[in-house]
Amino acid sequence: MDTSLILAIITITLALVFYTIGVFSERHSGELSIKHVLLFGLGLVFDTTGTTIMSSIAKAKSQTSALSLHQVTGVAAIVLMAVHLLWAIYVLFRGTEQSKQTFHRFSLVVWLFWLVPYSAGVIIGMNH
Repeated sequence: MDTSLILAIITITLALVFYTIGVFSERHSGELSIKHVLLFGLGLVFDTTGTTIMSSIAKAKSQTSALSLHQVTGVAAIVLMAVHLLWAIYVLFRGTEQSKQTFHRFSLVVWLFWLVPYSAGVIIGMNH
């Protein structure tokens, strides 16, 4: 197995771990904290890193420039994660107590959407 592919798999898996811990620990605690924001940030950094590596691998192996549904949902997930992180920072430092306590609803939606390209990538990887 190619070293780049191993690195991409590790970083995307770390994204899953950090983002999942962030989302569910925030949900469990009932209020957004700096710890959660840091976990969201780590998830975004690792996902972006892994996606970038995977994209370079795919470009090197592909003869076509057409975007797949997996690529489109992957980019959308990264954008949504970035919006989620920025919104979390805003809510933490400027938001009301109510917004800090209900932020977890948005987190869960973003996490569920993020699982779509993650799961698709796992399935695609198993088929190759």
